[in-house]
Amino acid sequence: MSTDSGGGPRTVRRRRHTLYFLEWAADQRPVHLDTDIDMTRIQEHRAAARERGERHSVVSYLLHSAGRVFARHPEANAVMAPGWPGFLRRPRVMRFGSVTAKLALDRPVDGERSVLSALVPGLESASLAEIQERVERYRGDQAADLPEFKGVRMLGRLPAPLGRLAFGAALRDPGKRPGILGTVSVSSLGHRTVDGFHSAGGTAVTLCAGRIVDRAVVRDGRVVPAPMMRLGLTFDHRVIDGATAADVLSALHQTMEDFDDGSRETVPGPDVRRADSDLRTRR
Repeated sequence: MSTDSGGGPRTVRRRRHTLYFLEWAADQRPVHLDTDIDMTRIQEHRAAARERGERHSVVSYLLHSAGRVFARHPEANAVMAPGWPGFLRRPRVMRFGSVTAKLALDRPVDGERSVLSALVPGLESASLAEIQERVERYRGDQAADLPEFKGVRMLGRLPAPLGRLAFGAALRDPGKRPGILGTVSVSSLGHRTVDGFHSAGGTAVTLCAGRIVDRAVVRDGRVVPAPMMRLGLTFDHRVIDGATAADVLSALHQTMEDFDDGSRETVPGPDVRRADSDLRTRR
């Protein structure tokens, strides 16, 4: 069966995995927050890395920061696990011990643009270089042919009723969710003239990064230009409340503005987490 230039049956098949996901994610109750982040330190770090012949994408810095923050906020590194159907349904929240990002990618599939979701695991302890290496793996035009996307290719070949059943069956066990949808979703449109946006990625929290652009800020009583980036956070209100989501966004804001390349940074232990909790209580 052929397709015309405007899209047809083949195009629809390539987008079936997106359709199945959106149907499944319709149960979420998304709420949106955002903040502006001063990217001065990250841009300085990127420039220094380029002089050494290294390349780090803005998304890698966001993933690095998210890993540290979600290790301190395990209540947001979670998912709503479904219970029995109907009025007997008793949903519960399942938390995960490791941070896995589901990174949305704009990549060609059979010559046409499509959205693929790549997993970047172990963010709570991964170095910036390790994260960048994983991101680079998905940058090529042939990314859709990687083994990681075998399931997506299969869903496109199955008849729609079987595809829906297969997708639902894969997500039935919440313990397997990190290996399918990750534990936090990350998306970026910063390569275009997009200042900010929001999406719901099927996880308790979805992070959405816009472009970096010089804006006027006040420092030491003077108005000066600074590279600013809008960071959106969408949270599933079934899993966490607004106060927790605000804490996570505030922590991301601080972590990125005070960026550390990880050489002096470790995953915070119980004492640090307890102090962070005490600080939020005093507020």
